Amino acid sequence: MDLRQLEYFVAVVEQGSFSRAATALNLAQPSVSRQIALLEEELGQRLLERTGRGVSATDAGHALLAHAHVMLNAAKQALSDLKDMHAEPVGRVVVGLPHHVAMGLAVPLIRQFRQRFPNALLSVVEGLSLSLREGLVAGRIDLGLLFDPAPTPLLAYEDLTRERMVLVAPKGFRLDKQVGLTALAEFPLVLPGSHNPIRTLVDAVLLPRRISLNVVAEVGAVHTALSVVEDGLACSILPESALQLSRRPARIHSAPIGPPAMRNLLVLAMPRARPASRLIAETAKLLRELGHRKEGADD
Repeated sequence: MDLRQLEYFVAVVEQGSFSRAATALNLAQPSVSRQIALLEEELGQRLLERTGRGVSATDAGHALLAHAHVMLNAAKQALSDLKDMHAEPVGRVVVGLPHHVAMGLAVPLIRQFRQRFPNALLSVVEGLSLSLREGLVAGRIDLGLLFDPAPTPLLAYEDLTRERMVLVAPKGFRLDKQVGLTALAEFPLVLPGSHNPIRTLVDAVLLPRRISLNVVAEVGAVHTALSVVEDGLACSILPESALQLSRRPARIHSAPIGPPAMRNLLVLAMPRARPASRLIAETAKLLRELGHRKEGADD
């Protein structure tokens, strides 16, 4: 049994006749028939049976058909991978980034991607980690950076870096050099909703310590929370890098939370089911280079 015989067999089953399969393969019909006969002889099974409308697969033929598709696809992928090793990556890759990560990462990512892969297209999708995770699972996004994602067998996660969380307050609020966990209860807070990774992290740290927060409002995104703080209505708990989203930075100030420090986790996420092309693999390598920072020690 060889790949050529499997290719002929699949063509006959899909076309429903030897003649149509021979035409599709650009071969003479006797050649196709001969290879199928050799395949049946080797396997000791009748794979095809003639009907009034052509040919159809027997039970053994249907069983072989599933394996044939897998083997032919694997052979094509292997050939593509070997060609990719000596060719410049081409195609399109979709990268998902949280909004405030994109603010600092999108420009260097696009710049270095263009330098390394001038014949490929990079598409950057911005959104909340939850929506990016859904895009990865659904196949709309090839790889992405996510904050504290929920575990799933559908995605592979690779830890990149941890970032310290800070208390962000309007200028009128007095902040110490550091804000302890119990002191957080003294501030009116606007926080992302319960499904947001930031809120999940805050609850995971504070609830076991029985620290109840004074949450006066919930919002859907980091930049909205920042706007509320800028207007002097409340404070918020956010990653330090989120401060670059502020449109009125002169109206706010911040202090790190701790001890102990509260840190989120940024991971590189990729679908497990889809084999990564060379372009996707090289883009993942680039994201590691740009997204990885040395984790600081807790205070």
